[in-house]
Amino acid sequence: MLRKKQTTSVMVLIMIIGLVLTGCKGEDSLPQKSDPKEDEKVKIVFWDDNTGPQRTPIWEELINRFEKENPTIDVEYVGLPKDSAKARIDAAIASGETPDVASVYASWLPEFSMRDALLPLDSYYSKWSEKDKINSGAIEFNKRIVSNQKLYGIPYTQNLDILWIRPDWFIEANLKTPETWDEFFGSVETLTDKSNNRYGFTIRGGAGGSFQLQRMMYAYSGIETYFKDGKSTINDPKHVEFLKRYFALYQNFTPISDITNDYRAMIAGFDSGTIAMVQHNIGSYAEHREALNPGQFQAIPLPRSVKGHYVAEDGNTIGISIFKGTDHPEEAWKFLTFINSKEAQSFWNQSVGQIPTNSDVLDEDWIKTSPHIQTAQKVYNDPNTILFEPPFYLPEYRTILNTIVDTGTQAVLSGKMTVEVFLDKWAEAMEDAQRQYDELVVNPR
Repeated sequence: MLRKKQTTSVMVLIMIIGLVLTGCKGEDSLPQKSDPKEDEKVKIVFWDDNTGPQRTPIWEELINRFEKENPTIDVEYVGLPKDSAKARIDAAIASGETPDVASVYASWLPEFSMRDALLPLDSYYSKWSEKDKINSGAIEFNKRIVSNQKLYGIPYTQNLDILWIRPDWFIEANLKTPETWDEFFGSVETLTDKSNNRYGFTIRGGAGGSFQLQRMMYAYSGIETYFKDGKSTINDPKHVEFLKRYFALYQNFTPISDITNDYRAMIAGFDSGTIAMVQHNIGSYAEHREALNPGQFQAIPLPRSVKGHYVAEDGNTIGISIFKGTDHPEEAWKFLTFINSKEAQSFWNQSVGQIPTNSDVLDEDWIKTSPHIQTAQKVYNDPNTILFEPPFYLPEYRTILNTIVDTGTQAVLSGKMTVEVFLDKWAEAMEDAQRQYDELVVNPR
């Protein structure tokens, strides 16, 4: 079944590369600029990748501010559920019904650009007076991971995976917050009290869990590269060692419902007072702030690796991208630059609890007085921190995580697959995807 699926993927990839190499719909044929009359309004459609009670009102407020500043532009907001947003955009690309502009993860850019779905922003960006204020490292990362090294997204926020903990439970148990993986596993066991419906940890076994799992694995092993001499490091012995210990927590020190946990279920468990620690990112700050008292939640770094240094995923950003099918590129660009302005980035990131990419915002007081932001900056600013880069450039990267890794995680948790087989299947799929990419993109015949 895997070989059949990969053969189909090769054919699809060949078609995509053919479009790219023949210059189909290239930069010379950008959408015509709209030229509305003064009394006409232009409507652009914006898709949010993570709709919900915390974030939707933030976007609605920003759109309202933008429309007041730009009375000739209407922005239609469409919210997509976090765990199905990528699939919804995939379907829109396939049907030719994309929005004008959307919030897009950096990891989506390689695939979307290879499908010729996004508008290159290089010429717009080069003329933008505020461009030097946006994190240059994030901009260069977004260009580096796509096959033609063009710019397809401007990041308005940066994230970091951390542990959210119940500091009050640690105090009750006379435990210090974990700094090593041994202390992490020990804390999970100590803080579990099933008689009072308390568990030391929760595992995201459902949709999207693969991304967090991968970050945990490399944070533990300290391995710096995804591939070495053509072989994936996914099934490295250190990852086997970690996952055997990690998955053994299931049902013993985590809830039985973990096997189907998606993002919202996992966060709800922590916020309802059932879970002592949860691995997520600083972006769930708003949910915790709403559900818990200040002394009931705290962000701490993932423990240092067995090699002694922090490991963080590079390119953990979300940006605004413009789709190539837009009839209003100038208006879409105006909206993009507004979202990346000091005012908008400050409002969005302070509300959500993430790191702005506009340097003007980094000097604001709320940055200096937000403990979770300080925790993230501690990791990013540590000179020994390793920024680990997954192969976002592989067209099949997200598909492998969604189909092979998410389902494989559930198979291991249910006892139907061993950790070794799981990691071997994962590594094999990534290696096959890398070989296909090398043959069709890096060294085409």
